[in-house]
Parts: sequence; structure tokens; C-alpha cells
Amino acid sequence: MERKVRVRFAPSPTGPLHIGGVRTALYNYLFAKANGGDMILRIEDTDSRRFVPGAEEYINEALSWLGIGIDEGVREGGAYGPYKQSERRDIYREHVKQLLDAGKAYIAFDTPEELDAARAETPNFQYDASTRGRMRNSLTLPADEVKRLIDEGTQYVVRFKIEPDRDVKVNDLIRGEVVINSNILDDKVLYKSADDLPTYHLANIVDDHLMEVSHVIRGEEWLPSAPLHVLLYEAFGWTDTMPAFVHLPLLLKPQGNGKLSKRDGDKLGFPVFPLEWHDPESGAISAGYREQGYLPEAVVNFLALLGWNPGDNTELMTMDELIKKFSFEHCSKSGAKFDYKKGAWFNHEYLINKPDAEVAALFKPLMEKKGWTGFSDEYITRAVGMVKGRIDFVSDLLEQADFFFQAPTEYAEKDVKKRWKEDTPRIMEELIGVLESIDDMTSANAEKIVLDWIAQNGYHLGNVMNAFRLAVVGSCRGPHMFDITELMPKSEVIARIRRAIATLP
Repeated sequence: MERKVRVRFAPSPTGPLHIGGVRTALYNYLFAKANGGDMILRIEDTDSRRFVPGAEEYINEALSWLGIGIDEGVREGGAYGPYKQSERRDIYREHVKQLLDAGKAYIAFDTPEELDAARAETPNFQYDASTRGRMRNSLTLPADEVKRLIDEGTQYVVRFKIEPDRDVKVNDLIRGEVVINSNILDDKVLYKSADDLPTYHLANIVDDHLMEVSHVIRGEEWLPSAPLHVLLYEAFGWTDTMPAFVHLPLLLKPQGNGKLSKRDGDKLGFPVFPLEWHDPESGAISAGYREQGYLPEAVVNFLALLGWNPGDNTELMTMDELIKKFSFEHCSKSGAKFDYKKGAWFNHEYLINKPDAEVAALFKPLMEKKGWTGFSDEYITRAVGMVKGRIDFVSDLLEQADFFFQAPTEYAEKDVKKRWKEDTPRIMEELIGVLESIDDMTSANAEKIVLDWIAQNGYHLGNVMNAFRLAVVGSCRGPHMFDITELMPKSEVIARIRRAIATLP
């Protein structure tokens, strides 16, 4: 019987969720939904020293903002809980005992000083079959000595016993069969008595098995740990339920070589976190995609195409469309350059395809901060509709649409020099008379009347229209001039021309 697809995203609450982690969560979600499966959010908080207050809440809020739905988790509940590893101590303790009883693991009492001495004595030291025999552990100490040390409260770790010189095969859905010899693996620590918690390696294997995870989808950086996880599944006798492994390509720096880091974002001016992060220790604030004005659907679309393609040239895809097209057959093995400029392009495309009223609703809070009040929803919506094709972010409207909401107090110097001539004030006075005579200020009607007046008087069309625009807008920019004057009250248009006449030389 074919297993139901069940995937898990298992972040640690040690700080903000990196955009690479967001992509991993997204691919888990897309694969699960494409195959009628479930998405689990499991919190890996076994490293109590690195726990950061607020990080877990941040993870949940980020995934919710992006529309990455969770079927089972700390907040959602589910039949396989608890979903926080710190609440699963008894489960891990039981499985540690199982490995010890089967001779698949052993107890080690080596102090940090003893381990440092071993590293100094042996170049490239690793705790394995060639070195464990001279260390302080339950393989070298008498059983009564081991019991005495434990009874006295001596701190210890439990290490996995790796058998030497064995080829371990990992079947990866992107990379195919990966073979790694066990000689390069050390006897990993699975459990620490100091905090009565397992390490990542044991906790993940036990949780993935008990939560019936069918596919482990994670970043490429975890590939070296995959052979160990295969061996642990074998040690527990769980080979029939071993999940399929999928190791995603890395997100690479936009410039140069190496993995994408926060420093790259700081240097080039783009976020590497989905939401703004306030560090509780230092008070430092890191930029987030949400706060910088990115739409969640644009971020999802952008991230989905970093390391995957739909098999055709389609670029703009909704979440539902991504789900329908997603498969690991079109995932790349090599890393994906993080083209942050492409991210801004996606945001531009989603904004211009969004209804004007929705963009206007996003813009209104920014208007209120500027003190631009007293405008109807219809006025704001029409103004936004005229200029939204020029923006990448809603905040760009503060510059692109400002003249709809405030009269210019300054005029672009280069435009004044080029467009405001000696006879311009006289012509603008005449234009005021023309505008006052127009009852129907719709764009087409006003344009015909004004252009006929220009032609009849033999005026230079470009000079008159650019001076007109300069007076109303403050510079020679913006949408079609008569679309502006159709929306703006005629009294406001005339007042602006009068102000320009009085202000400009």
C-alpha cells in the first residue's frame, strides 16, 4: 500500500527565519499539496542554549503571511504530537535506551579537556572506531565503573556506534544515489545527560518515524548527515518506513561565490528575512520582505523559481498554479543565484495585475502618515490606477502619485530652465481662461479644446503642454496630462497654475 505523503518543516527557534528556510518550507508545502499530503511544522528546540525569545512566534507568523498552510503543529495540534521537541523527552530517552541495549550506541564520559587533548595528539581526530578504544566510554570501562559514574551524576553523552568501512547508500530524489563510506563519519553524539535532551540527529530520526514522515525535504547543507540517518533507521529496524530524502540546492550570493548570507542583504540593500526582526538581545532591527512592501504572493512566486522550474517558460504563478505544476523532476542540483532584482520585478508584476482598489487600500495607511487626508476612495483608486505601472512597491506611490494629493511647493529646476520661457506666464493666464470655459473636463473633451486653442494661436505644443504639466505636477513627469485634470478638481488645477505664475521667474 502506498504511503500517504507527509512532510515536515522543522526549524529551530534560534532567531529569525532565513529566506533559505522559507524556500525549504515552501517546497515542502508545494510537494505535500501537489500529492494530497500533509504539512507538519515541528519546532526543534533541543538546544536550549541557543533559544531566542519570540523566534517561534516569528516562524508561525512568517509562514502564515506567506500562505504556507500548516496541517499539524504546535498551534494546530494533531494526532502525532507533541510537536515541540523539548516536550518529547520521555520519547527520546526510551529510544536512547533501545540503542544502548542493542549495542548500537555507547556512553562516553570524556571531558572537554580530554577531547581537546585527543585532538592535539591526533591530527584530524574524530571519535570513531579507530579512536574510541582509547577514550573514556562504556566500551573501554568496566560495567561497574560505568554504573558508578552515572550514579554519582557524572555528565556523559551517548554516541552512535558507527561500523567502519561500510558504503552507505542514500537515495535522493534530486541527486539520485549518493554513496558515502562510513569511515568519514564519526560516532555522533545522540544524547546529552547535562540537559536530558537528544541532539538533532536522534530527535529527527525518532520524530520522522513516529510522525510517519514520508519525505524529508531539506537544504543541501544537511546532505552529509543523511548517511548517519540511514544507519540510525537501520539500527532501530525501521528500514521499511525510511523516508525518501530530498536535498535542495543552496541559495547563493547574488555576487561572487558562496551561500547567501545576511551580510549580502545588508551590502546590496535587500532583506534576507520574510518579516522584520527585532533582536531581543542587541535591539538591532533587520529588514523584512513584508515591511519593505513585498506582496506575499510575489515572494512565494520568486522563491519557488530559485532552484525549480515548471518545465516551461511560465514565470507568474499563483500558489494553486505552483502546486499543480510542482515536482522534484524539475529541481536543479546546482545552487541558485539569489537575484534580488528579479524579486522586485515579481512584486511589480503582481502590483500591476492587482485591482486598483486593492493597491489603493494598501496605499492609504502610507497616505495617512504623510497627512494626505480628505480624499475619497474613488479619487485615491483612480490616482493609483494611473501610476501603478511605474512602481515596484506600494511605497513608490509616495513619489509617483504625490501631486494628486499635494500641490507642488517646489519646481524641478531643470524643467523650469527648459520649459518656463519669458512668454509662458502670459500663455498660462490664457490657458486658465480656456479651462474656466470648459464645462466637461473629461480627458478627451478637455484635450480637444486645449489643443485646438494651442493650434489656433500658433503656440508651440510641447512648450505649452510641458509648462502646463510643470505648473500642475511640479515637474515634467506623470501620466497623460488630461487624465490628471479630469480627476483633479478644476479649481485645484487653476489654483496650481496661478501659483506657478506667481512663483516662477
